[in-house]
Amino acid sequence: MMQIKSYLSRILALVLVLTIGLVGCSSSPTGLTGDYPKDTLATIEHLSEAINLPRDAENQEEVQEFARQQINDYVSRYRRDGRASGLRSFTTMQTALNSLAGFYSSYGNRPLPDKLKDRLNREFKQVELAVKRGA
Repeated sequence: MMQIKSYLSRILALVLVLTIGLVGCSSSPTGLTGDYPKDTLATIEHLSEAINLPRDAENQEEVQEFARQQINDYVSRYRRDGRASGLRSFTTMQTALNSLAGFYSSYGNRPLPDKLKDRLNREFKQVELAVKRGA
C-alpha cells in the first residue's frame, strides 16, 4: 500500500512539475491569458490539484507556493475587471480563493482540513457550472 501511495505521489509530482513548466512558458507566470472563462477553469484545475494533494506529498511546499501565486494573479487580474467582477461565478470564486489564501497565510504548510477541502471543491464545481452558463 505504501509503495502505491509513493508511486502515485511521484506521478502527481511529475504532472505538477510539467504543468508548472509549461505554464512558465506563457506570458503570465501562472498562465493567465485574459480570457475570463478559460483562466477561471484553468485556475480551478490547478488549485484543485493543490488542495487534493496527498498529505505526505514531497512537493507540497512548491505546489502551495504556485497556488498562492495563482490566487494572487487571478484576483489581481479580475477584481477590477467590471465584466468579470459582477458575475456570480467571480463572486463565488473570490470567496473560495480568499478561504484558501487565508488558510495558507495562517497555517503555512499544514495540510488542508477535510471540511475546508470539501467546501472548496463544492465552490469550484459551482463556479465551473456558472462559467459554462456564462454567469
